[in-house]
Amino acid sequence: MTTAPRRRARVRAPELVGRGWLNTGDREIRLKDLRGKIVLLDFWTFCCINCLHVLDELRPLEAEYPDVLVTIGVHSPKFVHEADPDALEAAVERYEVHHPVLDDPELTTWQNYAVKAWPTLVVVDPEGYVVHVAAGEGHVDALRQIVAELVAEHDAKGTLHRGDGPYVPPAPAGTELRFPAKAVPTPRDTLLVSDSAHHALVELDLDGETVLRRIGTGERGRRDGLEPTFSEPAGLALLPADVAERVGYHVVVADTVNHLLRGLNLDTGEVTTVAGTGEQWRDGGTDGPATGIDLTSPWDVAWWEPARGVVIALAGNHTLGLFKPLENRLERLAGTTVEGLADGPFDEAFFAQTSGLAAAGDRLWLVDSETSALRYLEDGRVRTAVGKGLFDFGHRDGDADQALLQHPLGVAVLPDGSVAVADTYNGAIRRYDPATGEVGTLATDLAEPSDVLFVAGELVVVASAAHRLERPVAPGTRVLGEAHRVRRPPTVLAPGELELSVVFTPPAGTKLDDRHGPSTRLEVTSSPPELLAAGAGVGTDLTRALRLAEGFAEGVLHVVAQAASCTDDPSVEHPVCKLTRQDWGVPVRISADGPHRLPLLMGGLDESVRGGT
Repeated sequence: MTTAPRRRARVRAPELVGRGWLNTGDREIRLKDLRGKIVLLDFWTFCCINCLHVLDELRPLEAEYPDVLVTIGVHSPKFVHEADPDALEAAVERYEVHHPVLDDPELTTWQNYAVKAWPTLVVVDPEGYVVHVAAGEGHVDALRQIVAELVAEHDAKGTLHRGDGPYVPPAPAGTELRFPAKAVPTPRDTLLVSDSAHHALVELDLDGETVLRRIGTGERGRRDGLEPTFSEPAGLALLPADVAERVGYHVVVADTVNHLLRGLNLDTGEVTTVAGTGEQWRDGGTDGPATGIDLTSPWDVAWWEPARGVVIALAGNHTLGLFKPLENRLERLAGTTVEGLADGPFDEAFFAQTSGLAAAGDRLWLVDSETSALRYLEDGRVRTAVGKGLFDFGHRDGDADQALLQHPLGVAVLPDGSVAVADTYNGAIRRYDPATGEVGTLATDLAEPSDVLFVAGELVVVASAAHRLERPVAPGTRVLGEAHRVRRPPTVLAPGELELSVVFTPPAGTKLDDRHGPSTRLEVTSSPPELLAAGAGVGTDLTRALRLAEGFAEGVLHVVAQAASCTDDPSVEHPVCKLTRQDWGVPVRISADGPHRLPLLMGGLDESVRGGT
């Protein structure tokens, strides 16, 4: 196990460099303007579910220290679409980012801070020095301690300046829907839409425009009843009539940011919580009474008759769950929590932020947004129809083994058995024909389509960034576009023997918890699997000897690390404990002049963080 040194290194924070700024009133911010403030840099990208979790984790910390803490989001895009400044501006509004955001499409600031993973958090003290770095989510308690220590230290030194920060909110926009996510036809000959940014559901006439009623007050929350509240609801699943009659609700709602499933009675408008605790799953049980099991960012839901339940796309941990309404029970259906693209039996397959589901008989179709993949479940196995992996995407039609998507979020099965895909970051609706293995393009020039459905003989598209439902003309255009790869600079490594070390320091006042066995866990795999000649698998040490196989110029190392820590106070009978977890997909380039060591920082401060003098 490798732990970071318990000392505060004097590393000068590099300057913030990018294309422009959001939420500052068009003002450029430099680090010298922030002297006297504690600065928290959040390296994020808006496709990343872990990054979205961190946005929500940071909200109470920002509210607790409004006069001394300045959070700055450093947007470091993965996909081509995310480098579009208009798309970033929309995402900042969609996810209610209430702090300045640096647009860094060339990853300049990312590289200057030696960042290797989304999300990464960097704390800069009031004198401009980096004092803490943490990768992944779940670090807010440690950050709160660090901020409190810095406030006390720099208050005493006279180097802390209290007052307003540089955040300038943008002008509010008013539309009937705001970033709608999903839609479903109802037995009432209406359309039910999840109005995500308004934290509500909206029932529309079949014309897709006329509002019949709103369900939800529009406030963030998780209140049940006839005046319910939601937090960025997304997926909607209509239950079979016989099931709905027995359970008392007709629609299951994926209440994404609340980490809940909610039940909606279409007759009364009443909402009840049917699954989840409201706490985000970190580790532990996945099977049991539905309201006693944690969920993590349920993004879509679909009734699947072979399982006699509602399949849940748990984007937060790259798995599929199964909710059985008649039994009030949750189970894990498929996945391991490792992010990637690997087919096989349900309990061995890798998923990557599944965001759309559609059932057709014995087959359940899904789209994995982070691998830009179209996949399906059938006969106990997961198979991939379109998609190559975490770092390959584009807009290309033709044979499925060559076709490319870009971060799709929705999927629907058409009457002829073909599959329509909401190809979100390409702004297109794509069509896959299982009979021929061909991929085509049905419609283009759509604003981030997040769902697609077939209603009354027409395609209906949830055009999320246009804030409306659309019925695009489907011309059947064939697109022979470019292939893209994630532009994140690869980590150069030497061939042969390699030492992997995950650096972790328990937060102040805590220690690693080994009361019930090893406190740490490390899992390492690779794409392609043959890249690792030795060292793949699961162990309990955060240091691992690997060997890179001969004959490879590049690949991806998949690393999942976790560490359990508890309060270090022997007088406390029941200490407060937490699990820190992070996964990395590290693109690597093999070169003789590369190092034989790969350090990854989960929490603390490592010498690989570099800066100016």
